[in-house]
Amino acid sequence: MIRTLIFIFLAALVVLSTVWIANHPGNLSVVWGGGRIDIELPTALGGLFLFMILVGLLYRLWWSIRRAPKAFWNARQLRKRERGYKALTQGMVAVAAGDANEARSQAQKADKLLGEPPLTMLLSAQAAQLNGDEAAAKRYFNSMLKRPETAFLGLRGLLMQAERDGDAVAALSYAARAKTLQPKTPWVLSKMFELQTQQGQWQSALITLDQAIKANEAKIPYGVRQRPTVLLGCSIEAENAGNRAAAMSFAEKAQKEQPKNLPAIVRRLQLMNEEGKERGIQKLIKAVWPHSPHPTLAKLYAACGDQADALMRVKRFEELRELNPDHPESRIALVQSLIDANIWGAARKHLEALGLENPSSRICRLMAELEEGENNDMEKVHQWLVRASTAEPDPSWSCSECGVSNIVWAPLCGHCGALGSLEWGVSEKVAGSLINPKITALPANSGSAAENY
Repeated sequence: MIRTLIFIFLAALVVLSTVWIANHPGNLSVVWGGGRIDIELPTALGGLFLFMILVGLLYRLWWSIRRAPKAFWNARQLRKRERGYKALTQGMVAVAAGDANEARSQAQKADKLLGEPPLTMLLSAQAAQLNGDEAAAKRYFNSMLKRPETAFLGLRGLLMQAERDGDAVAALSYAARAKTLQPKTPWVLSKMFELQTQQGQWQSALITLDQAIKANEAKIPYGVRQRPTVLLGCSIEAENAGNRAAAMSFAEKAQKEQPKNLPAIVRRLQLMNEEGKERGIQKLIKAVWPHSPHPTLAKLYAACGDQADALMRVKRFEELRELNPDHPESRIALVQSLIDANIWGAARKHLEALGLENPSSRICRLMAELEEGENNDMEKVHQWLVRASTAEPDPSWSCSECGVSNIVWAPLCGHCGALGSLEWGVSEKVAGSLINPKITALPANSGSAAENY
C-alpha cells in the first residue's frame, strides 16, 4: 500500500513538472569554443535525462565486471555447501538404516565439502560406531568437546559409550559435565539421578531429584513416590560413613513423607534398636502396627523388656494383637510368644485359627516347634518340616519389576536394579543371593532382630 502511494506521488510529480515546463517554454544557450548552441529547454532536459541513464548503465556494467570473480566464487561455494549438506543428509539416513559403509562414505564426503562442522563430526562419530570402531568414535566426540557449540553433543556421545562399556564412573563424570552445560535438560537430570543411585551416591541423588522436581523436569508423582526410597539410601550411606545422627535423620524424614512406608519404619526401628531406645521402639511399633505389621517389628518388640519374664512378654503381645486383631502377623507374633512361654494349648488354638489345611511354610515350622516342645513327637516334627519345604513360601521383599524375591530390603532390587521396587509379599521366584552388599539395608551389627528386613 505504501509503495503504491509513493508511485502515485512520483507519477503525479513528473506529470506536473512536464505540464509546467510545457506552459513555460524557453531556450537554453550554450557558448563553448567561440560557438553558440541554442536548444529548447524541453529538449535539453530530455537529453540530460538520457545522459544520466547512460551513465547509470555504464556504472552498473563496471560494477558487475568488478564483482564477477567474487560472485563466481560464492556460487561455487554455495554449490559445494549444498553438495555437503546433501551428503550429510544421506549419511544420517544411512545411520538410521544401519548401513555402516554408506554412513562412513557420506561422512567422509560431507567432511571434505563442509570442513568439519558440528554435524559432520557427529555423523563421523556415529559412522565409526556403526563400524565398531569405538576408538575413532571417541576421538570424534573428544574433538567435539573443544567447540562450545558441540561440547554438549560430544559429552552425550561419550556418556553413551561409557555406559556401553560398563564404566559407570566415567559415565557419571560425563553426565555431571553435561549438567554443567545444560542444567535443566530433562535427560541429563534423569541420567544423573540414575547413575548416582546405581553407584550408591544417595545424598547426591537426592539433590538431583529435588532439582528435577523444582525444575518440573521430573513427574511429580514419581518424585514423591521415590523420594522416601532415596532418603533411606541416604540413611544407609550416612551410617556406612559413621554418621548415625544423619542416618536417623534421613530415616525419620522418609517416614514423615510416607507414614505407612514399611521400609522406613523398619529402618528407624533398627537404628533405634542399635541405640538401645526400647521405650521409643515400643511406642513406634504400637503406633504403626495397626497399618504396617511385619515380622521384624514383632522381633524388635519381643527384644524389648525383661527377656526372662516370658509371661509378661505374652501379655505385651496380646496387647499388640488387639491393635490389629484380624491380621495374621498379629496372631503369629502372639503364637511365638506363647511357645516361648510353654503355653502350648493357646498356641495350638491360634495356629489352628490361622488354618492348617494349606498352611504357609512359617506356620508349618511353628507347628513343628509346638509338637517338639509340647509332646516331643519327633515324627510329627518331621512331618511338619517336610510340609514346610513344599508349602507356600514365606513373605519376602519381592520386586514389582522382575518378580524376584530378595532376602533383605534395599533401595535397589538386587536382581534387576530397579529403584524402590521391593514390596513385602510372596513371590514365586527367590533370589536372596542377588542382594548387592554395597546397597543392603542391613546394618553390619543389626543381629537377628532384623534378619527378615
